[in-house]
Amino acid sequence: MKPADRPGLILRYTAGERTNHWIVAISFVLLALSGLALFHPSMFWLSNVLGGGTWTRILHPFLGVLMFVSFVLLVLRFWRHNMLNANDRVWLRHAGDVLANHEEALPEVGRYNAGQKLLFFLMVLCMPLLLLSGIVIWRVYFSAYFPIEVIRVSAVVHAICAFALICGIIVHIYAALWVKGSVAAMTRGTVTYGWAWKHHRAWFREVFRQGNK
Repeated sequence: MKPADRPGLILRYTAGERTNHWIVAISFVLLALSGLALFHPSMFWLSNVLGGGTWTRILHPFLGVLMFVSFVLLVLRFWRHNMLNANDRVWLRHAGDVLANHEEALPEVGRYNAGQKLLFFLMVLCMPLLLLSGIVIWRVYFSAYFPIEVIRVSAVVHAICAFALICGIIVHIYAALWVKGSVAAMTRGTVTYGWAWKHHRAWFREVFRQGNK
């Protein structure tokens, strides 16, 4: 990362990073809605998002593979920024100050805060489980190779992981809307000096140390 070309702005995400993020995000939304449609008859109307029941059964698994591959690329890009450290533990102990927006009581935050890092690790845990369990229950191609007990367990694992991720992403979206400027960072790619100093001060310092070398 480095200062952006425009004065007063810092480059937070490159075009490639933003594209990667939005592929994961859009595929996740489509998977969540179509997955809920397949999960219970009362939500089957959500299958219309992929063109109806038949197309939902066809496209849902392929979208899952697309999301997993895209997420692996995100992990390779951002894993080193998501390692938990001592400041993150302090940040978590001051969750009340986070919710009250008392950021002056929090330790300096790097590129990501502890809440964002926990979501990252939740996704790292759930994504492979979703892929593996999804392959087991992918009836057209793979389910015939597994005993019914394995298929049943995989269906439960798939549902639990999907529920955990849906809850986590809802919190992620709320936080992005709550912290003004976060959504713009993932659309334009840049943030202001003030935003970086207020929300990610350690990262702000790092950017300018690198920029001044």
